[in-house]
Amino acid sequence: MDDQSQREEAAEGGGGERIARWADGRLGPYGLLRAKARKAFPDHWSFLLGEICLYSFLVIVVTGVYLSLYFHPSMKEVQYNGSYLPLRGQPVSEAFNSTMRLSFDVRGGLLIRQAHHWAALVFVGATLVHMLRVFFTGAFRKPRGFQWLFGFLLLVLGMFGGLTGYDLPDDLLSGTGLAVVNGTILSIPVVGTYLSMFLFGGEFPGGELVARFNAIHVLVIPAIMVGLLVAHLILLLRHRHTQYPGPGRSNRNLVGLPLKVRAVKSAGVFFLVAGVIFAIAALAQINPIWLYGPYRVDQVSAGSQPDWYMGVADGLLRVMPGWEIALWGHTLALDNLIPLVAGVGFFLAMGVYPFVESWVTGDDRERHLLDRPRNRPVRTALGVAWIGFYVVSLVGAGNDIIATRFHVSVESVTWAVRIGLFVVPVTAYAVTKRWALGLQRGDRDKVLHGRETGVIKRLPQGEFVEVHEPLGQGELHLLTQHEQYTPIAPDDGDTGDRSAGARLARRLRVRVSRALYGEGSQIPKPTLREYREITDEHRV
Repeated sequence: MDDQSQREEAAEGGGGERIARWADGRLGPYGLLRAKARKAFPDHWSFLLGEICLYSFLVIVVTGVYLSLYFHPSMKEVQYNGSYLPLRGQPVSEAFNSTMRLSFDVRGGLLIRQAHHWAALVFVGATLVHMLRVFFTGAFRKPRGFQWLFGFLLLVLGMFGGLTGYDLPDDLLSGTGLAVVNGTILSIPVVGTYLSMFLFGGEFPGGELVARFNAIHVLVIPAIMVGLLVAHLILLLRHRHTQYPGPGRSNRNLVGLPLKVRAVKSAGVFFLVAGVIFAIAALAQINPIWLYGPYRVDQVSAGSQPDWYMGVADGLLRVMPGWEIALWGHTLALDNLIPLVAGVGFFLAMGVYPFVESWVTGDDRERHLLDRPRNRPVRTALGVAWIGFYVVSLVGAGNDIIATRFHVSVESVTWAVRIGLFVVPVTAYAVTKRWALGLQRGDRDKVLHGRETGVIKRLPQGEFVEVHEPLGQGELHLLTQHEQYTPIAPDDGDTGDRSAGARLARRLRVRVSRALYGEGSQIPKPTLREYREITDEHRV
């Protein structure tokens, strides 16, 4: 290239800049990026939970693409002739055979397969904890109702994605789990048998199960999840980010890091998440199908356990008494139907709560400042009660393992779980509510009287008192910035509709409002007048 050509290219900015200008002129990404680059992003450790969800999902997608290149989703029977000697010559399905080949004969196949499984566990776990963080801090309030809904759907889809995924190898463990799934589906009145026939392609286990689950696992669920993730991220950029209360922070501003700095830190988080997942996959064995063997209809895997996120459903099934009702020549299997309804209602309660709270408060303002959980005692107590029910159900899913490890009868463990399902959530609710109220009362006393210094002073009349140090303006703001709702009166929001449904809805709204914000549900924060009176007394 001569000197003239070099000078012309330099004047034009080089090949890279020409491509950038061409892309910006047709797609316009730089204008959007420049607008978003001026936004601040809060830097708090709890916000990493959402990034862990996103990056573990990326690991799932990448490893899933690799696995799909070798997996054969077919239940056609073949003879296993692979490297694992104990199973050589055994009749297995093509799905099981290809999974064994992935595990023993494909270079890096076992590592990728285990990383895929561990990433799925991390994704569901991080999503659940992220949802709980959003719940306890009130980050679901306007304008983030759809973001909460998208996150909830991602949690549910992640659970079903895991269920369809670990059933694909067609091993004895997954077959045992599918038999439980089939029994639950059959318990649904009227349509249960039709759903079972459609899902399994005939009588269980059918001949199309793996192919249909593979289509659901590889195409349907990931496509919906990608759409929800994109919508969630778009809304995240569209709305102002939430932030924790503190000095200089309000609903009208945002304190945090610039986009460039946050992007670099986020990239580091991605490599950390991927590295930890692959390290766990290399060190911790999961789902060793060669130990379980291929699925046989006449066999059941002893000590079978589902992945932890399906433990709620399995635990409820295990502790449910074997109740059945015969009606008009048909049997209603309550031992499967009731756990199914309870499990669905359990998760729906989590999904709809933000909309119930919004309906009760009638607060239509945008909220960008997060709540301290202690300032919403009833909401916090409900969340802890939900967790308590979840944990007890997980214990129920391992009743046989607990019985054998601790040398107790499985009936004793089952009855303990049955009782715990009713006692633990109620106890957790009561303890958490009282704890939050106690913390509120402590904050009130600290605002009015200051911080304890540990210095004891004797007054002229002989009385001993502890010297209190006044709080700084920043801490005073933190302890008093929250807004306290008042319960609505029976006539509030009366639209004049006297129908039975409207009256019932109005009464229900009043009662829920009293439960959330009425007497005994929050400690009134100090008023400015009270603070000044106490301050003047201390000065005197």
